[in-house]
Amino acid sequence: MPVINFSYKDLCSVIGEDVPIEELYERIPMMGAVMESTDMTSDEMSVELFPDRADLYCVEGMGRGLRAFLDIEPGMAEYDVEETDIEFTVDPSVKSVRPVFLGAAVFDVQIDDTFLRSIMEMQEKLHVTIGRKRSKVAIGIHDLDKVTPPFTYKAVGPHDIRFVPLAKTEEWDLEEILQKHEKGVGYRHLLDGKEKYPIILDANNNVLSFPPIINGTLTTVTTNTTNLLIDVTGTDYRAVKGALDIICTALAERGGSIGSVTIHDGKEDIVMPDLSSTSWEFSAKECASFLGLDISPEEQVAALRRMGLDSMCEGDTIFVESPSVRLDIMHVKDLFEDVAKGYGYEKFGQGKIDVSQTTGGLMPITNISEDLRDVMVGLGFTEVTTLTLSSDKDEFDNSGLPKLDNVRVLNPITEDHTCLRSYLMPSLMRIFRRNKHRDLPQRIFEVSDVVVDEKRRKHLCGMIMNSKVSFTEIKSYTESVLREMGMEYSIKASEYRTFVPGRGAEIVVGGKVIGCFGEVSPQVITDYEITHPVSMFEIDLVDYAESHSSALF
Repeated sequence: MPVINFSYKDLCSVIGEDVPIEELYERIPMMGAVMESTDMTSDEMSVELFPDRADLYCVEGMGRGLRAFLDIEPGMAEYDVEETDIEFTVDPSVKSVRPVFLGAAVFDVQIDDTFLRSIMEMQEKLHVTIGRKRSKVAIGIHDLDKVTPPFTYKAVGPHDIRFVPLAKTEEWDLEEILQKHEKGVGYRHLLDGKEKYPIILDANNNVLSFPPIINGTLTTVTTNTTNLLIDVTGTDYRAVKGALDIICTALAERGGSIGSVTIHDGKEDIVMPDLSSTSWEFSAKECASFLGLDISPEEQVAALRRMGLDSMCEGDTIFVESPSVRLDIMHVKDLFEDVAKGYGYEKFGQGKIDVSQTTGGLMPITNISEDLRDVMVGLGFTEVTTLTLSSDKDEFDNSGLPKLDNVRVLNPITEDHTCLRSYLMPSLMRIFRRNKHRDLPQRIFEVSDVVVDEKRRKHLCGMIMNSKVSFTEIKSYTESVLREMGMEYSIKASEYRTFVPGRGAEIVVGGKVIGCFGEVSPQVITDYEITHPVSMFEIDLVDYAESHSSALF
């Protein structure tokens, strides 16, 4: 979880009044944070925040939150946005590279060393969290007085433009930056496969930024900077807009004046930043029931205002306005959580509320799984547990089972773990491969999850490895399981290359194939590097479970 560091005196200056440090150490955790430092005699404070509250990732956001939470200024903070003539043009060339661009300006900011460090720390915290290490969001903050509008965001060739990147003294082209600059080396994977790279230029073709890699040294922000230009690029509009709003409002907390910019993207002109709030409403009775509190609508309104939201009630209905910086509010249940925090977790359990007695129980599929484990143990099989991760080679190429659209692992660590499994059989074959030197016969089974059509399904798979196996033997085990399940079924020949021709079968229930069994073919056995004959069965339990709402036996 992100940790922010700041000065106690600096926090009080943002809050607008001196709050006893003991009170801050007591109240900040109630907002949803952990105090990293416990030394109340020190001016330095360190707070670990939950990942959902990106608006608190700086001392400015923390000060704004505490003003409301401590009832100093409850309700939503308001910020004026003044109109400017600053314009950005987004060229269509960036749509296939880094398509989302938003910007803003902030004027008359008084920057000292403490504030400058806070800006840089906030920027990096947003990069790592909602920015997913700059892959989703990258932020540039520039000295506006060093460049000339209008600005252009476009894609150019790796060798088309040269500029001096931040913290360097010589000009490099974009490819050289990716190869030589420490930030280029660290983030060049974000531009892998791209023929052109994004760049932000001013009216005189001066480079502001090479997102998401590095800014130009020309627009470096210092303690002499008073007017700022902010650019945010990325791949997700909501995250980009949220990061822009958080940056702008944090700067406004320091006395800055937010200025709008007009963005032309070829389709429509948009004006940013847009700090409009979002409207919600919910039932006070539903909220109280959800939290298990005897809390009135008026108390819920007060609690929400302590969380920096505007709120009012009419009868049982609570009306809420949430600020644009609260990216964590996506459902009324998130507002219920804010009611709990604003009301005070320390007050939970003080009142009385009616509790309805209910009886819990296992889901049908869980009942079936547990009962089938007993059946398989009774038949002489040993249970194993294997990984859900697998590979296409094991799942389909080696097994001979029908190929399905499986769930892929985006960045697999090894070639053995590239997807989620669609069958249990390959996993059990790998168990046999690792135990082929053990005594025979070996009988193993697993009741576990596979993923089919992006949904989890419960399968049962049983396998036998012995010096001799027969179709009759595995058929008898399969039919024993089906009989214990009370299932009406039929059997038809299988064409899967998994099985020896003529020694494989499919299980049909209600006209639908729910499983298969038979002698595994020598080719499949060889592909799994096994040296003994194998027979197996595998059954999909989900369709059966959905039609049986109670335990089997």
